[in-house]
Amino acid sequence: MPLLIVVAGVIVLLILILAFRLNAFLALILVALGVGIAEGMPVKDALESVQKGVGDTLGSLVLILGFGAMLGNLISESGAAQRITYGLIRRFGKNNLQWAMVLTGFIVGLPMFYTAGFVILIPLVFAVASSAGLPLLYVGVPMAAALSVTHGFLPPHPGPTAIAVIFEADITLTLLYGLCLAVPTIVIAGPLFSRMLKRYKTEPPQNLFTQKQFSEAEMPGYGVSIFTALVPILLMATAAILSLLLPITSPLRQVFEFIGDPVIALLISVLVAIFTLGLNRGKPMSEVMKTVTDSIAGIAMILLIIGGGGALKQVLVDSGVGNAIISLVEDTQLSPLFLAWFIAALLRVCLGSATVAAITAAGIALPLVGSTGVSPELMVLTIGAGSLMFSHVNDPGFWIFKEYFNLTIPQTLATWSIMETIVSVMGLLGVLLLDAFI
Repeated sequence: MPLLIVVAGVIVLLILILAFRLNAFLALILVALGVGIAEGMPVKDALESVQKGVGDTLGSLVLILGFGAMLGNLISESGAAQRITYGLIRRFGKNNLQWAMVLTGFIVGLPMFYTAGFVILIPLVFAVASSAGLPLLYVGVPMAAALSVTHGFLPPHPGPTAIAVIFEADITLTLLYGLCLAVPTIVIAGPLFSRMLKRYKTEPPQNLFTQKQFSEAEMPGYGVSIFTALVPILLMATAAILSLLLPITSPLRQVFEFIGDPVIALLISVLVAIFTLGLNRGKPMSEVMKTVTDSIAGIAMILLIIGGGGALKQVLVDSGVGNAIISLVEDTQLSPLFLAWFIAALLRVCLGSATVAAITAAGIALPLVGSTGVSPELMVLTIGAGSLMFSHVNDPGFWIFKEYFNLTIPQTLATWSIMETIVSVMGLLGVLLLDAFI
């Protein structure tokens, strides 16, 4: 019954948005409340769960998206994005730009959560697609696929690292196995899959990207453009590396854990960009601040919609849907690797959050390691893969992709949701193949 209520809630959500044209944020809040009450939650508890879901989702995300939008607008409006784009086209060639975006997404995705990497890279996707005259999804999906794979498979990304700690898995071995899975998965879910999406003609949302073409004199240098764009990545990557190499009491590690936090790293990056792309190029502070202010107008509704997705996710968690899933998989004779993947995939589809699905599945599947002797490193990877399965309307990431790529819900299901499913299934197949040889 709990799972049937979830299915009914998703159907009602789609009807409200597609048939009645209700604003997605309003629809998400109404469905979240309705599902919570239908699952047996008292009205007051359902309302508190909705509020908690919005608050928890936007708590740090609003700062990440806000600072990310500011940085993106400064890079775009100064001509730095165009300069970086010309550099990528010159070095990789127009025909290989997808591989440039894969490499960029892979490097950026290793030290940070998906959302932070996505917000940092989306202005570059807009610029590359515009300058090269390529479809937006053709350029953006390879980047998103690389970010998603690192989010699910590869330490030192926080998600897989946390699961590895739960299973007491060897981090280095998990990374090596993960790389074996990551390469073919990214290729299939990114460049190959995106070539099937050229029929989707979309444009960036208004106020998030300028289509202006800058002259050579108007653009900043390539070095300063690249440096400014890479500041948050360098800070976060350094923090991730030092956390693996230095003890927790190390002052240097503690400093970089602070400045390498995604929120602080992006704040520092905005301040750097204000100087390097604004004041240092002779622009008055009032003009630079107008660029910063204009960037926020473009993400106001995006923030509300993402918060609505977080509300629905939290109601599903608090109403005990996860317990219904656990009861479905008890006393089965399936492969422990497949079973762990299946638990994570069910939790992901029902609850929405990849992180919640992964951590919850890890706790459920932990006894399997001791009782079956299965590789803990492969358990980390199979749960990470399962936690990416078929992202849809209860996942805030779904709405981020939809709004930034300016898609309809059916288009997002046919692009983002299918891409995530490819990543998840490829991860499972890769784990089962590795298990046969190790």
